[in-house]
Amino acid sequence: MAPTKREILAASAGWVAVTLNVVPGLGAGYLYQRRWKAYWITSALATTWFVLGAVLGQGAEGAQDIQNQLVGLVGFIALAAGTAVEAGLAVKKSREEK
Repeated sequence: MAPTKREILAASAGWVAVTLNVVPGLGAGYLYQRRWKAYWITSALATTWFVLGAVLGQGAEGAQDIQNQLVGLVGFIALAAGTAVEAGLAVKKSREEK
């Protein structure tokens, strides 16, 4: 008998999912948890952020270019932190529902 999605999530190590979402970023912890919808949403957000930065940063020079790079980096760090917290809370919630 195959385990349910909730059982798979409850059996996953929360710290692994959190670490994988922070260190490489871009929702790798969701792959570990087999949460495909969350992974694709995170990938779409990261791609949108990257493309938006590339489009808005065209023609930037010097200090403005560095500022644009910092804004982009902060956005990716915020995305990684947000997904890490969400992945940890999802494991906690699934274990409490047992």
